Amino acid sequence: MTSVDSEVSAGSDAVRRLLDLLADDASGEQLAHVAVEARAHLDPAAMARLEEATQLALRIRHTLTEHRRREAELTALFDTARDLSKLQDLDEVLHSIVRRARMLLRVDLSYLSLNDEAAGTTYMRVTDGSVSSLLPRLRIGHGEGLGGLVAQSAHPYASADYLHDPRFNHTTSIDDAVSAEHMVGILGVPLSLGSKVIGVLFAADRARREFTAEEVALLSSLADHAAIAIDNAQLLAATRRANETISGHNLEMRRGEDAHDRLMELVLRGGDLVEVAAEVASVLGGGLVLFDDAGAELARVDTGPLALPSAAITASRSSGRAVRAGDEWVCSVVAGPELLGSLVLTGRPTMGEADRRLFERAGVVAALLLLLRRSVAAAEDEVRGELLTDLLTAPSRNQAALLARGRRLGIDLAAPHTVLIAHCDGVSRRRLAMACGRYATLVGLHAEQVVLLSSDESPRLAGKLAAELRSTVDAPVTVGAAGPARGPVRLAAAAAEAARCVRTLLALGRAGQGAALADLGFVGQLIGDRTDLDGYVRTTLGPVLDYDARRGTDLVRTLRAYFDCGTNLTRAKEQLHVHVNTVVQRLERISSLLGEDWQSPDRALEIQLALRLHQLHE
Repeated sequence: MTSVDSEVSAGSDAVRRLLDLLADDASGEQLAHVAVEARAHLDPAAMARLEEATQLALRIRHTLTEHRRREAELTALFDTARDLSKLQDLDEVLHSIVRRARMLLRVDLSYLSLNDEAAGTTYMRVTDGSVSSLLPRLRIGHGEGLGGLVAQSAHPYASADYLHDPRFNHTTSIDDAVSAEHMVGILGVPLSLGSKVIGVLFAADRARREFTAEEVALLSSLADHAAIAIDNAQLLAATRRANETISGHNLEMRRGEDAHDRLMELVLRGGDLVEVAAEVASVLGGGLVLFDDAGAELARVDTGPLALPSAAITASRSSGRAVRAGDEWVCSVVAGPELLGSLVLTGRPTMGEADRRLFERAGVVAALLLLLRRSVAAAEDEVRGELLTDLLTAPSRNQAALLARGRRLGIDLAAPHTVLIAHCDGVSRRRLAMACGRYATLVGLHAEQVVLLSSDESPRLAGKLAAELRSTVDAPVTVGAAGPARGPVRLAAAAAEAARCVRTLLALGRAGQGAALADLGFVGQLIGDRTDLDGYVRTTLGPVLDYDARRGTDLVRTLRAYFDCGTNLTRAKEQLHVHVNTVVQRLERISSLLGEDWQSPDRALEIQLALRLHQLHE
């Protein structure tokens, strides 16, 4: 074999060696070594061709390596996308993103920030590989540092040595965080949804690093997948919250319906106001007071007495909603435009919309119950009114039947009752009768008058009733009283006497007061049908008469002489044939018996009339 043939054979062997090495995925160093070994056996021309073949083999190897790297990156991206699509919790999605970024780019740490549109900042949300507490707390203004520039411009930025890179707007907080983490090379890419940037994804090394275009593209691709995953996770979270809200509303609606059904069942079963109030208080977890339209307490559960919140009731009536009054909630109880009463809930300084509507439903149920009570009361009033009419119109016709009808209504007409007549100008008699209901055993209208029968035999009943009714109806109420009396006939007579007493009070200009004929002194004796002169004398002079009877004195004669002489002591002592000091001493004793005001004009007139009547009966 010639030398030429030998060189050709050596060149062919070298090329075949290159191909074998490429097939075995040899390193670039191994490929380059083929030319070194063949140099001693080839002429310059053959050697040049072998070097060209070596360069071509190195390029082929580089291309194959890049393809494999790209294939691995794409596989990793696909795996990442698949994994992200399976995640539903936002925190899991974010942590998965930063872990994949750190793994794919083989960096020391990675982190992710989300934009706060209202504040114009991007804040750190998740980190992986961080060793400092500064980075997780970092908030970057748009345009500040590398991350702020990415968030503002929606373009990726990279720096091989960030702290010494003059392209960025350095701030103390950012530089401190970078220094604390010992970061040098940093890459940031936008998390974008269409044209909107929602955050920034970062990859960083603690050594100088030039990030290649391929690495920027890889992190950008991951960021695109991540943005979609974040959006999906946020949508899922929003959907879950909406579902939870709807479920909560449904539960509250069912709770409200159940409570309403229980209240309605209680009403239809005949439950009273206290039972309904107790159910409402139990459902709402507080105390409850139910007032009527006049402000009187009808029921109270789990709370002390409360003042009537008039302003809050007016506000609730105007708005049609329950309103807050301090630490209490107030709901007006209405039927159409008519105010029937009010509910006051205590122990609930705050109340959600669902409970507020439930409280308002309770107001509707309370209105229904009050209307039912009114209907029942109207029916009872009609029956009672018929009894009162028959009692006062024809008391002697069938007394046994009247007594039996009274017993069926729970009224013992044979027991002593005070009979009262109430009169008020400017207030309807029906309203006045309703206001009187709480004070009477039997109340009704007869001969255009409001008539009451009360088992209270107190002599001050008429005055007390006049005062309390005035505050209830907000107008002066005149009350005449008679009795106590027993049986239909005497009760009818007492009613007639009470009516004359009312007329007398009005004629005397004492409207708005309450009295019996006995309270009017001799005027009462003049107008009364059952004049009791002995009783009048006893009422007026009783203490003096008793003293004379016990001590054998004659103070009554002293009184008579004192008034006969025009209250002149000198003339009185002459008439009595005693010393003037004796007259003075007797008058002082009379003052101790009758009271210091016995010489006032009104008392003096009463006493003189009683003395004259006593003298006539001697």
